[in-house]
Order: sequence, then structure tokens, then C-alpha cells
Amino acid sequence: MIDANVKRGSAELAVLSLLERGAMHGYEIAKRVELETGGVLKFDVASLYPLLYRMEKDGWVAAEWQESENGRKRRCYKLTRDGKKQLVPLRAQWRKFFEALSQLGGLEAAMERTR
Repeated sequence: MIDANVKRGSAELAVLSLLERGAMHGYEIAKRVELETGGVLKFDVASLYPLLYRMEKDGWVAAEWQESENGRKRRCYKLTRDGKKQLVPLRAQWRKFFEALSQLGGLEAAMERTR
């Protein structure tokens, strides 16, 4: 299981990366994160929505109400031009972070031993 503090820091990258593929509502974002990470990362909806609201306030995502097939309204989020711009430095920062951890922690050697 991934520590909550690490997960909190990765949430922006995860959400923006998913929305780069297309618009989604909050519950769908949470489910996709869990599914596409094999359950390693999980975002509960209660912590996801404050992040989405902040990202909307910052101009990284735009939201609009949509009606689902069953008539329920839900807020659908899409990536904005500013959000796309934000992805570039976020990805670079996380890449450097993972490279540094890998080097420091000997993760590459450990991964080679498990193959």
C-alpha cells in the first residue's frame, strides 16, 4: 500500500494525466486510477473532489454539469490549455524524483534481481 502523503503528492499528476485522455466525472477518475494502477493507488471521492475544485479554481480543469443516462446530474471535468501546460513540468519533476529514488535506493538493481 502507498502512504497517503506520497499519494497526495501524486494526485495532481494522476488526475491531469487521465483528463488528458478525455473528460470524466470524479467517480470515474477514482475508478480509473485504481484500475489502471492495479489497485496500488486509490483515491476516495471525498479527497478527490477538493483537489478537482482547486484545480478548477487554478484554471487547470473546467467542469460542467451533465445528465447521465439514468437522469442523474454529475459534474464532468476536462483538461484546459493551462492544465496541459501544467503536465509538462509535473511529469519532469516526477521523472527526476523517481530517478533519484531509484539511484539512491538501489531500485534498479533490486528490480533486476527479481526478473
